[in-house]
Amino acid sequence: MPARKTPDDALDAIAARIRATVDADPPGFPHYADADTGAWTTTPDGFWTGGYWNAMLWLGGAVFDDAGMVAEARRWTERLRPRIGSESVFRGFLFYYGAALGAILHRDEDARDLALAASGRLAGDFDPRLGLIPLGAEAEEAHTVGASEANIDGLAAVPLLLFAAQSGGEPVLRDRALAHTLRSAALCVRDDGSVVQSVSLDPETGAPLRTYTHKGVSDSSTWTRAQAWAMQFLGHAGRLLPEETAPMDAALRVTDWWIDNVPNDRVAYWDFDAPIDHETRKDTSGTAIAATAILKLSETVADPDAAARYRAFAEETLLTLAACHLTPVAPRDRRPPGILTNGCFDQRSGVALANELIWGSYYLLEGLAMLAGRLESGRI
Repeated sequence: MPARKTPDDALDAIAARIRATVDADPPGFPHYADADTGAWTTTPDGFWTGGYWNAMLWLGGAVFDDAGMVAEARRWTERLRPRIGSESVFRGFLFYYGAALGAILHRDEDARDLALAASGRLAGDFDPRLGLIPLGAEAEEAHTVGASEANIDGLAAVPLLLFAAQSGGEPVLRDRALAHTLRSAALCVRDDGSVVQSVSLDPETGAPLRTYTHKGVSDSSTWTRAQAWAMQFLGHAGRLLPEETAPMDAALRVTDWWIDNVPNDRVAYWDFDAPIDHETRKDTSGTAIAATAILKLSETVADPDAAARYRAFAEETLLTLAACHLTPVAPRDRRPPGILTNGCFDQRSGVALANELIWGSYYLLEGLAMLAGRLESGRI
């Protein structure tokens, strides 16, 4: 096993990766990268993932005290503006991470205004018959989309709506964020705390017609990132809505399921129900999402024993990712430093099966920054 990295060692490598990407001046938003060469596959408009590149710049600027990263973040954030009106619930990913973080971390007024504009448009997609914001006709990489389809990934709308509600927006933003949270959890969190990715709803009554997956092994399996997204965004709702008990209760259930079911090395396979052999892919990106969610949960729960257990689990997971899956700053390693390897993007379609995935790199940065004391836990 590689030598155990400290959070600061790993952060140095990630800082080098961000700066190398800035210097390369990619033509579009970094999406996934070759784990050996570091070459990025990009998207011209940000897809659903582009906000995470902006987020690495916003957060990197704060963590590394790097004004150049902040300037780059401002440039890339402006490139998201055409996506404000896209018919996709995944605008939550784009404009919370891609714009709201600029306001939260750097008090950037242009980023704040962009996030508020996007939140208003996103809130307008709320369907009271369904009790949530559906995927929308332009939802990226979902094979079943439209006005009566939903999935747990769509909880990404919640941080953006709550940011806007707490930044002077209309009270309806908070109400719709809460309704979207509760309805998504009711539809997608199973009785045992595992998560099903997607659901079709009756467009008139909102009644669930079927549950299924866009990315997992089967309609009854637990796709790793579905579980991780639930942990991340239910926990976020629980922290920002402490007067409501249901979001945090759901966050604890899905988190405890992860802890009870993840492999002993703490790094999840791409689906918890995938047949396991020497060729089964890990997904470091889903693992990084989950680890940061658990770390933030450790600062939220009142029970000190539970808090310590969550903290230890998250720390072990993040340091395992850093030691075993992050390319080092080392003269004998020909790979560029700071690449989070072994992210499995889309096993079913055979795309980017062992790559750096931009959201995985972001969440590893966020988690390590909290461990190192460079980012207040729960600030974002």
